[in-house]
Amino acid sequence: MIAVLSGGVGAARFLQGLLAIVPPASVTAIANVGDDTVLHGLHISPDLDTVTYTLAGAIDPHQGWGLAGETWHAMEALERYGGTTWFRLGDRDLATHLYRTQRLRDRVPLSAVTAEITAAWGLDLTLLPVTDDPLHTRIVVPDEGEIEFQEYFVHRRHDVRVSAVRFAGAVACRPAPGVLRALGDADVLVIAPSNPIVSIAPVLSVPGVDDAVRRRRDRCVAVSPIVGGAALKGPADRLLRDLGHEVSVVGVARIYRDQAAVLVIDEVDAALAPAVEAEGMRCVVGPTVMHGPAEAAALARLVVEAIG
Repeated sequence: MIAVLSGGVGAARFLQGLLAIVPPASVTAIANVGDDTVLHGLHISPDLDTVTYTLAGAIDPHQGWGLAGETWHAMEALERYGGTTWFRLGDRDLATHLYRTQRLRDRVPLSAVTAEITAAWGLDLTLLPVTDDPLHTRIVVPDEGEIEFQEYFVHRRHDVRVSAVRFAGAVACRPAPGVLRALGDADVLVIAPSNPIVSIAPVLSVPGVDDAVRRRRDRCVAVSPIVGGAALKGPADRLLRDLGHEVSVVGVARIYRDQAAVLVIDEVDAALAPAVEAEGMRCVVGPTVMHGPAEAAALARLVVEAIG
């Protein structure tokens, strides 16, 4: 059994490679829900949907989110009325949010609704939100205060300086059913190449999850999302810098050294392997940039073999 702590795009691509080399039913992905938001009265779970659409082969390959071949008639009509359209929701994607919202209003937990959605897409892995309870990533902007995550990430295109990140509601959250069992039973535990600050940290903020991961440290391998001192996609490098972390694989090692025994880094960072190991982690060097399914599968194989 393999458990993967997951964010959005990077984790989805890694999971796609993983499912190519192991039976999908043996994989549990534990996903971030700190990005979740309510817009137009609809509950939107971006990371859950990105993983689902990617593994179903339905993701828009150019954007890395949303559905391929999408149409935008609803957004065009909303724009006519002067409604909120900076967070783009395609016509078919809307159906997912409509379904999720109705089921949640029927008092069905998010984890159960997610299982219904993944089954409808024909997926055999287990995809779990880390919690069924409200968890909200809040970004602190200097001289302004807290803003909602999607305001930061989408509306402002993550182009503002950040002084802190807070996970509102985390203290009162409980792990979703199956999360702690998956972490405890996993032969291999993976921290996907997702943003350490706003994708993985919200997962670890749920009480009991970080402790469960630390107990399995010897079976846990992390994949660095920083390659050559930069993020391949998104604001991970800027967030690390703004919050005082070194923007390198060594900085990533310092973040994950208590949770994972192994850090996988890209070949371009091979010279930093001794510095990673000086932080108390075994370092595995290999190609980590997932240009396509073949590279994703090769990375997944490298990660699984790193634990043995």
